[in-house]
Amino acid sequence: MRNKRYLPIITSVVVLIIGAIVIFHIHNNWKSQALIINNPMVNKVTTDSTAIDLKSIIHEAEKTVIQIEGQNEQSTFTGSGFLYNEKGDIITNAHVIKEADAIYVRTANAQIYPAAVVGIGEDIDVAVIRVPQLASRTPLSIATEHMAEIGDEVIALGSPHGFQNTVTLGIISGGDRNFTVDGYNYSNVYQISAQISQGNSGGPLIKRQTGEIVGINSVGTQDGTIGFSIPIVEVLDQITQWSNEAQNDQLEFSSITDLISSSDSEQVLDGAVYLTEYFLENISIRDYVGAYTLLGSSLQLDSTYQEFRNRYINTISLDFSEVDSTVIENNRIKTVVDITIERNVPNKQETKKETHPYEFIIGYENDQLKILSYTDLSE
Repeated sequence: MRNKRYLPIITSVVVLIIGAIVIFHIHNNWKSQALIINNPMVNKVTTDSTAIDLKSIIHEAEKTVIQIEGQNEQSTFTGSGFLYNEKGDIITNAHVIKEADAIYVRTANAQIYPAAVVGIGEDIDVAVIRVPQLASRTPLSIATEHMAEIGDEVIALGSPHGFQNTVTLGIISGGDRNFTVDGYNYSNVYQISAQISQGNSGGPLIKRQTGEIVGINSVGTQDGTIGFSIPIVEVLDQITQWSNEAQNDQLEFSSITDLISSSDSEQVLDGAVYLTEYFLENISIRDYVGAYTLLGSSLQLDSTYQEFRNRYINTISLDFSEVDSTVIENNRIKTVVDITIERNVPNKQETKKETHPYEFIIGYENDQLKILSYTDLSE
């Protein structure tokens, strides 16, 4: 009777031991065999994490590229520059500002600010100006430890002939170029295939692969086929010294009111057209923050940023026609443009594409051009 009492226990132990042995062998056999997937729809996906989208590079760079305007009793002249640090310092060419009695800058979002000279070269064609209102903005990265090489793809940005944020593409086509122009010595500069013309001077040269600034666009040939750019690493020590030594209370800034009151109607019309285009480009690339900052205070009071963003969040693409502009009452400008927007239809797997004429009213608010209203004329 005692043996029958322990029989179930002994049987259970034996079953557990056999089960453990079977599981152990299955596990070992599974680990030793390769897993084969016979599904032609499954492919290995590889991504290049170092590649940067060209459109994104240009859009981010445009935020830091500055149009520089110098004035004296005889004339007004323009050039380019780019934000260097979070003090609001801007790098440009010395020849852009050397004859100026007053210096102003126009940012990518059409804001105008007075600038003061921080440092200017006598033999090297490099200068630094400061705009305290830009102190909170983040500059692009600068390649501080290496030179660009022949064959590197580059992007040149500037404001040739007053056309703000113009982009040209090319390569480093030569190096170690040395020459003298208008009393400035250019040593070991890059030769580039990207076009450099009047107004491009002082703009950044950006390496396509990394999005870093590698040079300061300076001069070009008369036929526009070859440009020359000063390597940023060659002059960075001097630029840093000027920036560190300058104190705002020791700098001389011009009055922004004087510039606005002296602006002719053609210049104001150009500014209104640019502001309209820049607003639409920001929406197109989904930079809703950038677009929202261009709105006047009354529009921002009527619509929060979140409401504004939700209005365009389903946008797939946005294109627009040439912008027409006219001056209306109270020194305001009306711009009219046809806008084509393709959107995802909410809760449906389909898109909708429509073209509507829009009217924008542009005017000064706190001495800056702003979008005061915009209306769909088809409604």
